[in-house]
Amino acid sequence: MTGEESLRPQSLMLTFLGDQVLGRDVCVYSGSVIDVFARAGIGEQATRSTLTRMVGRGLLRRQREGRRMYFGLTERSAAVLRDGERRIWQTGAVNRHWDGTWTLLGFSLPESWQRQRHDLRSQLTWSGFGPLFNGLWIAPGEVDVSALVAELGLSAHVKVFRAHADAGMDIGQMIEETWELSDLAAGYAGFVRRWQPWEDGLPEADEALVLRLRLQTEWLRIVRRDPRLPVKHLPDDWPAEQAEKTFRAVHERLSPLARAASERLLDLVPARPQA
Repeated sequence: MTGEESLRPQSLMLTFLGDQVLGRDVCVYSGSVIDVFARAGIGEQATRSTLTRMVGRGLLRRQREGRRMYFGLTERSAAVLRDGERRIWQTGAVNRHWDGTWTLLGFSLPESWQRQRHDLRSQLTWSGFGPLFNGLWIAPGEVDVSALVAELGLSAHVKVFRAHADAGMDIGQMIEETWELSDLAAGYAGFVRRWQPWEDGLPEADEALVLRLRLQTEWLRIVRRDPRLPVKHLPDDWPAEQAEKTFRAVHERLSPLARAASERLLDLVPARPQA
């Protein structure tokens, strides 16, 4: 896959672990991971270095069984994966139940703090905020940013409020001015183009495992970029609902074959308690 479809090995690895390891209290053999990732076009060296980096970042733990090395989740990676699971299956891509609440965040940083300003803006964008004005950002719903701000060491420079728009304000126009709706829409439309053919297609079992891995990784990347703006204030042809239908239909179609392939290809062992 290329362009918009190219996915980082670590993102694929997290999806793989969420699918095969999360909630099962097991570890997976490194050779099994290498085999599956080879089918996804990722070489052995890239897969091994991804596993090593994730151990170094506290996202994986090693467990030796005889001459074989197995990998399991840590508390940190399990929390990341549970968050992704919620985002895909519970929160969803379409915000139909917005209650009119906005989170407003204002900040004022010294001119010389360019790195801190960049880090804060990046984290706010990741959390669904858009820039209403230069130092005033806004997100739909009630967003708790206290941990994010504290981690950046900026608690003394940030003020957070809950707010409702004045009755006369054009929320749709405000949304268009604050967020790049065309980029979000293009992401959803591209997803539908790539995956809709698989609503009726039926691949080989091994290919189904890799396809489902890519499907979930790409879908999570798209919905995590989406601030979940209230759908009633978005354009009538907003493509998120169609994209979500495509995701769920293809996932359901691939899953029986993918499960059969994983049972055949994966060597799993019970996770031992860590010392």
